[in-house]
Amino acid sequence: MQSPGKKTAFLSIAVSLGLILSYLESLIPVFAGVPGMKCGLPNVLVIVLLYSLGPGEAALVNLLRILLISFLFTNPYSFAYSLAGAALSLAGMIILKKTGVFSVYGVSMAGGMLHNLGQILIAVFLVENYRVFYYLPVLLLSGCLTGWVIAFFGSRVLNRLNLCYTDVNVF
Repeated sequence: MQSPGKKTAFLSIAVSLGLILSYLESLIPVFAGVPGMKCGLPNVLVIVLLYSLGPGEAALVNLLRILLISFLFTNPYSFAYSLAGAALSLAGMIILKKTGVFSVYGVSMAGGMLHNLGQILIAVFLVENYRVFYYLPVLLLSGCLTGWVIAFFGSRVLNRLNLCYTDVNVF
């Protein structure tokens, strides 16, 4: 990016794309028959931003997307769940990416699992019941699977942008 104006315009488009992906995801009734599970379409954008522009831009776009979706379509509880999952997920993905040990697949799969862990932690806090943890194994598995799918599509976008070559290493 050459100028701050171009970067601002690009990030604005990214937020808009994130809103569109979130809306499209909301049209999918229940993913794979698991209550509360979503396919994570907006996370393709997060992966692309994390690997192309960096963690600050990925966090900013994700936060703005979550705020706008919450104001437009959901409620404060959904905001809390989304924010907790996104924060823990992005923090973990940033750390794993910096190690250089994991490919985009491993980073994304860990991000999917951490997202679900963050949502379980906020659920325990909000409903004041530790039995919610019984749902964690199902959510960890679904986070791992959706993380792989997100990495598949994200790596394709990054490859098109010639920013990341991830076809060799799956983890």
